[in-house]
Amino acid sequence: MNDDLANRFSDIHWPDGFSPDDADLFAHNEVFIDAPCSTVWQLLIAAEQWPQWYPNSHDVHILNDRTGVLRNDSRFQWTTFGIDILSEIFEFVPDSRIGWYGDAPGLHAYHAWRLLDESNRCHVIMEEAAKGPAAIEMRNSDPDGMHQAHDLWNSRLKLLAEGR
Repeated sequence: MNDDLANRFSDIHWPDGFSPDDADLFAHNEVFIDAPCSTVWQLLIAAEQWPQWYPNSHDVHILNDRTGVLRNDSRFQWTTFGIDILSEIFEFVPDSRIGWYGDAPGLHAYHAWRLLDESNRCHVIMEEAAKGPAAIEMRNSDPDGMHQAHDLWNSRLKLLAEGR
C-alpha cells in the first residue's frame, strides 16, 4: 500500500470523507493502452459485460437502467473480492473520468478511473480507497490483493481495447 500511496495520481477528484492518506486500504494502478480513450471508456461503462472479461466481477446489475451501461446517475449491484457491493456513480465525464462509491457491511470505498489521451494512446489510472473492518481484513489477509486484482482488470481492459 505504501508504494501505491507514493505513486497516487494528483488529479483524482476524491469525494469528501475520502483521502488515500486516511484509507484503511488503497491501491493505485495504471496502464497505457494502444487505443483511443473513447474505446476504453465504452468498455468501462458497459458494466454488465465486465464479468465476461474481468474475472473478479460477478453478477453486475444496473438498478436504474436496463441498457447495462453506466451513466451519470447509475446505481449498480455487483460482487467483487467475494463481497456484494452496492455502488453509485459520483463522477461521470465521458472519455475522461468515472468514479463510484461502493458500500457493503463493514466497507465504504471509492473507486476512480482517469483516462488521459497521450499520443494516440490512453493512459489509464485507477485508484481505490476503502475504509472499514472489511477493508482492514482485506489489507491484513492479503496486503497486495486489491492492487493485483486491479492490475488484472487493467491488463484485461488493455487486451480487449487493443483487440487482442
